[in-house]
Amino acid sequence: MSTPSIPAESGARPTGGILLTTPGFVDAHIHPDKTTWGSGWFSRPPANDLATLIRNDLQAQLAAGDSVEERAFALMRQAVLNGTMAMRAHVDVGSQIGLKNIHGVRAAAERLASFLDVQIVAFPQFGLLSNPGTLELMEASLGEGADLVGGIDPESLDGDVHGHLDAVFSLAGRHSRDLDIHLHDTGPGGLAQLRLIAQRTMAEGMHGRVTVGHAFALCDSTQPELGATLDLMAEAGMWMATCALGADPVPVLDLLERHGVRVALGSDGVRDAWSPFGTGSMVDRMHLLGYRTGALTDSDLERCFRIATSSGADLLDTPAIKDFSGAGSADRLEFAANSIPELVVDRPSPLAVIRKGRAVSRESVG
Repeated sequence: MSTPSIPAESGARPTGGILLTTPGFVDAHIHPDKTTWGSGWFSRPPANDLATLIRNDLQAQLAAGDSVEERAFALMRQAVLNGTMAMRAHVDVGSQIGLKNIHGVRAAAERLASFLDVQIVAFPQFGLLSNPGTLELMEASLGEGADLVGGIDPESLDGDVHGHLDAVFSLAGRHSRDLDIHLHDTGPGGLAQLRLIAQRTMAEGMHGRVTVGHAFALCDSTQPELGATLDLMAEAGMWMATCALGADPVPVLDLLERHGVRVALGSDGVRDAWSPFGTGSMVDRMHLLGYRTGALTDSDLERCFRIATSSGADLLDTPAIKDFSGAGSADRLEFAANSIPELVVDRPSPLAVIRKGRAVSRESVG
């Protein structure tokens, strides 16, 4: 399936350089509640598996000296200054922390409401059914700042695929919310879970309203059931959110495109207990997507740009990006670049971020 093109305009600048005008970016998968952005350096202990990473994450959050709101605001402000106009924030909910992260990220989002559209996913990072009390907190979060229902590794982390999917689809259905599930599992087991999610999506009438984050099982083109899984996901209108992280698997974009599965792009964790890396800039992230997926041609590079802009805008239904029409748009970015492929490779900071017709500055975003 081809991805819709996004117009961009360029013209001579008074200084003789080239001004490229583009739509804003969408960060479709980010964890602003976990970040240490704006705080002191955080030294990360070693971790060799998901369970250890989650345990280290919880310990770091409980020991943090500054509030969720202030840390999230610092990162989200950085994203705004780098041209992000919308984001989907996955925010931890669990019996260990209650709803404080939801409240903190929602407060930060409200401070940036003039610049940034934010969807909050209630995310059961520490387990859903396996962490007693979390399901009830997830439901409560939907009335206290969360917009979407999240899930995580129904089999390997929660230990009950059908029970987990029953819980999250039931919660989404009762509250008329979309669903976004982290799935790190690989191989045949990961693909089987993706097919179950696709089947449930269609059975529940949620076509186009379910996203799977990471979905590493989709990144192994040697798996015999990959094509059938992608076809079922496309039939269900499911999205994949990828983050092009470190050594993590990345999808073969041509393959997903041929099967009709749409892809959005996000930062995932930024300077948190999981990783020391990340900048909060989708300019950097689309560059990494191109690098990790072996983009060589102009067409390959332009696709990375579209995934970071129009695809994310379709997923989040973001008018500021979907309605972009060129240099006269009230919501736009301006870069010193000759073309979109050059922009993806050189990853310059925007010369200007224009939101609702007004220039965004460090002073204006607080």
